[in-house]
Amino acid sequence: MKQQWFKRPLHQLLRALNAGETSLPEVVASFYERIAKRDGQIGAWQYLIDQDDYLAEYENRREFYDASPLKGLPFAVKDVIDTADIPTTMGSIIHQNRIPDMDASCVTAMKMAGGILMGKTVTTEFAYFQAGKTNNPHDPERTPGGSSSGSAAAVADYMVPIAFGTQTAASVIRPASYCGCVGYVGSKNEFSLRNIQPLAQSLDSLGIISNNVLDTILVRNILLHKSLDPMPQANGIPYVFGVFSGQALGPMQDPMLETLAGCQQALVGQGLKSVSFPLQDTVVELTALHGQIMAYEVARNLVYEQQFDTLGEHMQTLVASGLDLPYNDYIAALQKADSLKQGLMQWFETSGADFILAPSASGVAPYKSEGTGAPFMSRAWQLAGLPVASLPLGYYQKLPMGLQLIGKPHQDDRLLLLARQLQQLFLSEQAAAAV
Repeated sequence: MKQQWFKRPLHQLLRALNAGETSLPEVVASFYERIAKRDGQIGAWQYLIDQDDYLAEYENRREFYDASPLKGLPFAVKDVIDTADIPTTMGSIIHQNRIPDMDASCVTAMKMAGGILMGKTVTTEFAYFQAGKTNNPHDPERTPGGSSSGSAAAVADYMVPIAFGTQTAASVIRPASYCGCVGYVGSKNEFSLRNIQPLAQSLDSLGIISNNVLDTILVRNILLHKSLDPMPQANGIPYVFGVFSGQALGPMQDPMLETLAGCQQALVGQGLKSVSFPLQDTVVELTALHGQIMAYEVARNLVYEQQFDTLGEHMQTLVASGLDLPYNDYIAALQKADSLKQGLMQWFETSGADFILAPSASGVAPYKSEGTGAPFMSRAWQLAGLPVASLPLGYYQKLPMGLQLIGKPHQDDRLLLLARQLQQLFLSEQAAAAV
């Protein structure tokens, strides 16, 4: 039986290559066969490197790739991230002919580690609400979420093992939840944003989308030029957590709330301690402030694009509201957000909590006719600059639902250690239930 290498996570592919169980051309061919079979229905790719060109790059520098950490394996990037000599259109007709002359820092770091860029994934217009062509891999009638729609769909459908996204509101965490993959957004200023399209400078972050937390850890370490040695096992670490249901922000679907309650119970059963999270009003306020700050900054970042009548309706509305917001109100919003963040940090300190457990979205992916989904479950944490990891821990009618772990600033390693433990726990439970 032919090996389905495309279904293997990045760290397992590396292990197989190092053990001589397969070859890089065989693995790459598996991914391209998957793309040829599925992308006509999914539409995850904005620009795809030709397979022959990909393999020619590998053969021309084979000695380098064979000795590198990533062995020439593929990665993808969202089409707001610059790539040298490859179009970066930002999901807009305004920039359909834009070809950068240099890579973003995250792309360079992956290439230096021996990754080969497979292509660019579809984004919503300027990483906001105007949807692109991408469909949800679990149901083509449903949205993959926005704005890192192509990255989440491509990874979830096993077309590429790892992809970069960006997040200003909920653009990594929500698509990861809807598509059923792992989404991670680093603490504010954790990663370089050089040569990534700015949307709102107080909020923009780089994100990693994968199917396995170990892959996320590996890529995070590459970006930070850290050791690539495996992280220690998380078992036995005495985590403490609070729970935020999201109901204070808007309607939540019952299956999502049931998944949240089940996960809380499972964590307590594993020896973790659940403590009260009384800051519901703080999250609501941060969510509202996020909307104001984002609108103000977007309106002043996309000055060039406002000259064109091709700017989408969603973006026009956002820009108009941002231009209407007075400067003093914007500064007051930033100052209020800083004060509320300090309250969050005080709760972490006094409660001894390591993270907050919350839904990644209000429920399963809505139908495309309803839009790309509400982003309210991520706005507060994004404004506070907290690290977040989303895991596909629930299903309803075969549609995935993610739960997010929200950690303390620059405690990303500890957060991902927990995410790894949690993914292993639920995978074990699912395997046991299938027997």
